[in-house]
Amino acid sequence: MNSFKRENIELPLSAVWLMNSIAEYKGKQELYTKQSPQILKTLLETALIESTESSNRIEGVTVEHARLKPLIIGHSKPRDRSEEEIAGYRKALDLIHTRYKALRIAPETIKELHRLCRGELADAGKWKEKDNDIIRKHPDGRVEIIFKPVSAAKTPEAIKQLCLSYEHSISQLKYPDLYAVACLVLDFLSIHPFRDGNGRVSRLLTLLALYQHGLMVGKYISLERIVEQSKETYYESLNKSSQRWHEAKHDTTPWFNYFLGTVLAAYKEFEERAENIKPARGAKTQFVIQAIERRVGEFSLSDIERECPSASREMIKIIFRELQKAKKIRCLGKGKSAKWKKV
Repeated sequence: MNSFKRENIELPLSAVWLMNSIAEYKGKQELYTKQSPQILKTLLETALIESTESSNRIEGVTVEHARLKPLIIGHSKPRDRSEEEIAGYRKALDLIHTRYKALRIAPETIKELHRLCRGELADAGKWKEKDNDIIRKHPDGRVEIIFKPVSAAKTPEAIKQLCLSYEHSISQLKYPDLYAVACLVLDFLSIHPFRDGNGRVSRLLTLLALYQHGLMVGKYISLERIVEQSKETYYESLNKSSQRWHEAKHDTTPWFNYFLGTVLAAYKEFEERAENIKPARGAKTQFVIQAIERRVGEFSLSDIERECPSASREMIKIIFRELQKAKKIRCLGKGKSAKWKKV
C-alpha cells in the first residue's frame, strides 16, 4: 500500500539509533524470560489487564475497575456491551499469544481480530459500509475533519493490497522489519476499514507483527498502556505522517520514531522489572513496592491499585501497613481517599 511504494528510503539517524537499541534488548530478551515462572506469570497477568483496559479506554470503552480482573483473568461473564468489548479484546490477545506463528497478516485475520475485540456486535468482523472521516472536536463545539480515509467501496481491495505489500516487503527484505511493521500500522489506520474499533485492531495488529519478528516484549509489558500514557504524541505523530498519504507523498518519520519509542520504552521497563524483582519476596509484592518507590509527592491506595492491577486491594493494604510500620511511608489523612507520602 502507500507507505510501501518507496523504493529507496533514507532513515534518519535518530531512527537508526532507536532500532539498534531495540535490537540489543531483543538479544537480551531470552535472559529475562528465564526468570522465575512466578515473576513471568505476574508480568503476563498485569500486561493482559493493562493492555485490555488501556486499548479500550483510548476508544472511550470503560468498565468498573473491580470488574477488570474477573473479566480478563477470571473469564467472568460480561454484563453489558462495554464488558463484552473488554472480554472480546482479551480473547483477541489470547488468539495472538497462542497462535501468532500460524496467523497470516491477511484480511481474514484482521476481520477476526475485529470480530473478537468488538464483542461480536452486529458490525463485528465487517468492513465499513459508509465512508468515515477522522475528526477533531474543539472545546467550542466545532468539528474539524483532519483526515479522510479510504472510501467504503475501495476498502476491501485496499486492505488486500496492504497485506500483500507487507508480505512482499518482509519476504523480499525490502525494508527493515520494524519499519515494515510501522508502515503496516500507519496504512491500516489511514485506510480505517471499520466503522468503529480501528484503533484497537491496529494495536492488536502491532502486537501480532512484533511477535512474528521475535519481539515478545508486548507479552509482559503493555504496549497499549504506553500508547495511552503518550496519547497526545500518538495522535500528533499519526496526523503528521498521514498528510498527503493518499498521494503516497507522506512523511513516515514522525510515526516511525513514535512507534520505535514505544517499543523501546516497553523493553526498558521489562528489563527494570525482570532484574529488580526477587522471587523470594513475591513478584506481586515487589510490583507494589516498586510502584510506591516510583511515586513523587502524595499518592493514594487507589493510585497504586491502578498501577498494579494483578495485586488485590487487600494485598496492597497489607503492604501499606508493613511500610508504615517500617516508617517508609506515612498516612496524611483518614478513610478510603487518604493520601500517603514516602518518608
